[in-house]
Amino acid sequence: MALHQFAPTHYFTTIGSHTPVLRIADGDTVVTTTVDARGGDASNEQITERGNPMTGPFYVEGAEPGDTLVVKLEKLRPNRLHGWTGKMVAPNIVDPSYVRSLPWPTEEGKSLAIWEVDNDAGTVTLIEPADTKLGRFTLPLAPMVGCFGVAPARGEAISTATSAQHGGNMDYRGFVEGVTVYFPVLVEGALFHIGDGHAVQGDGEIVGTGVEISFDVQFTVHVQKGKQIYWPRGENADYIFTVGNARPLDQCVQHATTEMIRWLQSDYGLDAVGAHLLLGQTVEYDLGNVFDPAFTMVCKVPKRVLPKI
Repeated sequence: MALHQFAPTHYFTTIGSHTPVLRIADGDTVVTTTVDARGGDASNEQITERGNPMTGPFYVEGAEPGDTLVVKLEKLRPNRLHGWTGKMVAPNIVDPSYVRSLPWPTEEGKSLAIWEVDNDAGTVTLIEPADTKLGRFTLPLAPMVGCFGVAPARGEAISTATSAQHGGNMDYRGFVEGVTVYFPVLVEGALFHIGDGHAVQGDGEIVGTGVEISFDVQFTVHVQKGKQIYWPRGENADYIFTVGNARPLDQCVQHATTEMIRWLQSDYGLDAVGAHLLLGQTVEYDLGNVFDPAFTMVCKVPKRVLPKI
């Protein structure tokens, strides 16, 4: 088990079978940085193209198709003082008759809000625009990673604007420090990518952004040999969860729920009827991204019910 300090020199706006930037082994830890969704680094300088640029990919020795890559998110920390968000909710999440009433920006330069991010105080504060009735509206800092995953199969490269079985731009506010995430390994080495840090974000990323900011990150990887999963999974102190990415929204629910049924039967020993009965009365759903080409739904089961089975 080794600790790698990695300084990125280039980034990708697709997740795919790109040349690895670093080869790491099962149990290794990586400390690195990410840029924001528009390519801004820790000094707020745009150093690469827009579109959720990814740090990586990281080649994990021994990972092969049919395995599971385990990623423990150990540090997700904003590394500058200011982030930005969109100012208007997406037209697709309001009634069609209301779309013309949205506060459309008169010019691109007026489309963003600026937020002050204070790691020491643990706060995110609105500073621009200053003329809304919110004033200097303050929220608790809640860093999360919006886009990350492994390379898709068959040499495919998928835009970081969207998501699928490999992960990608899921924008789920539950991807925070301390969470363990599981990805299906679809190519040799898994080729793990990470980026798109948010200082805070509401469910759905309905304005098209969280508070977008560059990050210092640390993660540790493990390989579960011969364990095949089909969609991303995760767990925190209180829940196990599965992630479905697709459009329309009901297809996301189908993917996430099916993956949870598989998990309850393969790892927790439930029969089919038992898994369905448990889900029927304990399941919880969280909304991930509903802004981008693919939507995200998260299917959760409280860990408090699992010891009983």
